[in-house]
Amino acid sequence: MARHPRLDLPGVPQHLVQRGNDRQACFAAPVDYGQYLQELREAAAKHACAIHAYVLMTNHVHLLATPAEPGSLSRMMQAVGRRYVGSFNARYRRTGTLWEGRFKAALVDTSRYVLACYRYIELNPVRASMVAEPGEYPWTSYHANALGQPNLLLTPHDAYQALGEGNPARLAAYRAWVTDTVDQAEWNELRRHTQQQRA
Repeated sequence: MARHPRLDLPGVPQHLVQRGNDRQACFAAPVDYGQYLQELREAAAKHACAIHAYVLMTNHVHLLATPAEPGSLSRMMQAVGRRYVGSFNARYRRTGTLWEGRFKAALVDTSRYVLACYRYIELNPVRASMVAEPGEYPWTSYHANALGQPNLLLTPHDAYQALGEGNPARLAAYRAWVTDTVDQAEWNELRRHTQQQRA
């Protein structure tokens, strides 16, 4: 069956999800997470993609990213995949694919949903009962977006910037937003639209 063409609009953020093949682990040790983030940073710069939020789970990845050009996100993910998978296979003496087909992506068409995606992504380890608080999980953009830790991978989205004037106010507003009561219907909608690759 032919693949459906991706909706790929420059300047419009997308929520990306890439899963390990057969839901197997795609990160086995801290060195793997660190390498993936380094490869992502280099590929995002090379292919003109702004990364706003991320979380690396043991068997999947969530990203919120905005491409500057048509096809940028696909080229970025292909570059990360080629370099990361080759190194991962060599490190663990394995062969074959690591990822479950191509990544899924959904356009995020309003500022409200941009912030909802930020929160959805960064609360993923809490929802998975891996940690009690998002700041306890090391492989997430929460440390930069909520706590102000430097992260050269990230480019804040305008919707995030609008949360407050000045960094302390913005960080406080974002922390309040993340810990505010979450509308479960909104999360279900985000999940469904990403799986179906719809805006």
